[in-house]
Amino acid sequence: MPAAPTGPGLNRRVSQYLEREVEPARLERARQNFLRRGFAKLPYLASAEIKQQVADEVEALIAEHGVRRDLTLPETGHTPRRMRNVHRAEIAAHGSIVPEIYAHPAVLRALETVAGEQVLVCPYQPEQFVITELEQSGDTHGWHWDDYSFALVWVIDCPPLEQGGFVQCVAHTQWNKDDPQLHRQFVSHPIHSLELSPGDLYFMRTDTTLHRVYPISGGRRLILNMAYAAEHDLSKPISHEGMETLWAETAR
Repeated sequence: MPAAPTGPGLNRRVSQYLEREVEPARLERARQNFLRRGFAKLPYLASAEIKQQVADEVEALIAEHGVRRDLTLPETGHTPRRMRNVHRAEIAAHGSIVPEIYAHPAVLRALETVAGEQVLVCPYQPEQFVITELEQSGDTHGWHWDDYSFALVWVIDCPPLEQGGFVQCVAHTQWNKDDPQLHRQFVSHPIHSLELSPGDLYFMRTDTTLHRVYPISGGRRLILNMAYAAEHDLSKPISHEGMETLWAETAR
């Protein structure tokens, strides 16, 4: 994999872009969607140059290190996970730009404006950043909540709307791992759907927003997910069953 430009040069370019090109008022407007619907599209959070560098790294990593998984998780009502993944350890070992951007102070500050609270690096390393590819008809990341509060998702590739791959969300819900009651959530709260295109970024409140990726019927969906914690996540009990089950699947 060609080395991506990192270090002080990357840090400076990310900071300068966010300071000069992303007006605080734009982030404040995004915050209203985030609070109401549990997500906000932020395609302007990174420059075209940085997006391309991230995309190049993600493409190389999924080609070299992707692992196919097909399972269901009881903690989310036996919803399916049919996908190819690269986990955090592989990204950290073989990537360069993704780990640097993940904890960039200027990125965290921008996300905090949208969240309305502190956004912290996830204390559970395996969940910090992962790559997910839906590549076969029927592939999906089924309905679920996340253990930690926030996710920033970079859309590297995505099929047209009529072939699925869009996100559906049910905001302001609570996850009971022993009895998730998905259908009760669907009839008690509105389901919002989010159309996406390659190059989009979106920010989601993942611990109280039930969400899924609509199954694809063609094309492919390739994303980089960056998970972050809220301050209250640092003191609540988190058991990580879902992530441990997901990464236990090793068939290529």
